[in-house]
Amino acid sequence: MSGPAFRTALTDLTGARHPLVQTGMGWVAGPRLVSATAAAGALGILGSATMTTGQLRNAVREVRGRTDQPFGVNLRADAGDARERVRIIVDEGVKVASFALAPSRELIAELKDAGVVVIPSVGARRHAEKVAAWGADAVLVQGGEGGGHTGDVATSVLLPQVVDAVGIPVIAAGGFRDGRGLVAALALGAAGIAMGTRFLLTSDSTVPDAVKARYLAADVRDITVTTAVDGLPHRMLRSELVAGLERAGRPAALLRAVRHAASFREVSGVSWARMVRDGLALRRGKDLTWSQVLLAANTPMMLKSALVDGDPRGGVMAAGQVAGVINDLPSCQELVDRIMAEASRTLERLRPSA
Repeated sequence: MSGPAFRTALTDLTGARHPLVQTGMGWVAGPRLVSATAAAGALGILGSATMTTGQLRNAVREVRGRTDQPFGVNLRADAGDARERVRIIVDEGVKVASFALAPSRELIAELKDAGVVVIPSVGARRHAEKVAAWGADAVLVQGGEGGGHTGDVATSVLLPQVVDAVGIPVIAAGGFRDGRGLVAALALGAAGIAMGTRFLLTSDSTVPDAVKARYLAADVRDITVTTAVDGLPHRMLRSELVAGLERAGRPAALLRAVRHAASFREVSGVSWARMVRDGLALRRGKDLTWSQVLLAANTPMMLKSALVDGDPRGGVMAAGQVAGVINDLPSCQELVDRIMAEASRTLERLRPSA
């Protein structure tokens, strides 16, 4: 196990040995991946949006049983049970809370009062400014290269814009996979980098082998942004299913969304009443139409079909553009060691010769 190559505001804030974050991917970032990431010296983040509250508590305890290194939990700030999940984080002594949407000022204060580090994820400067003003400890900013729901501004443009706008540590996401990317992000003012697809494509990830093979076979032209899945821009692998969804049109998509909402309710244990409340919050938070809110019910179950059930034909595969240049499945320890060693070599190469 390698020692820290360098110290940043991110390592100081979280206690992780390296300025690397594994993002809280739903269905993917479970106890096995998170504990392997944390043990390797990076900051692993549990993806709790697809867990019940009971499953979340059990997952936190499982990670704690596997490693004594710091880790975090990712929450949906607009979820009806967000406060209950915050209480679990506080009760269980989790080091970091990250958020897929901007948390309220009150949630940030509650977590900070309990000594939890708060790191919201944002895709625009104005959102970073808002959460910084509300007391967030750091912010994770994802450029358009990132997988899943994404924007249209490249990381290389968005990152320095946010760094210049806020006085808290900024973590860069979207397009990172190696030590060269880490050095580039640090040069642009980041305190570290966050990676989803790169950690998904490790031997510690529970994503089925057949689906990992689809990712590894992709090149950069095989990764697209579509609104056909849930009405929002969503970066994923091209597939027969995605093409079919784009051809099907809105009425068929809405009918499918109702079916998937029922399936997700059964898997998650969430009541219809809570799903409606969450939908209302999502509509307000993202200024969506009711059609788009209904389509958003597609996402969890369509991701589960591929990432858990191993059916790439029946599900969708969220992917950053970086998937097109990843061709191996190292362990988390091998990946982290490799990134940090390459970062050190890159810095050495950039150092002026005497």
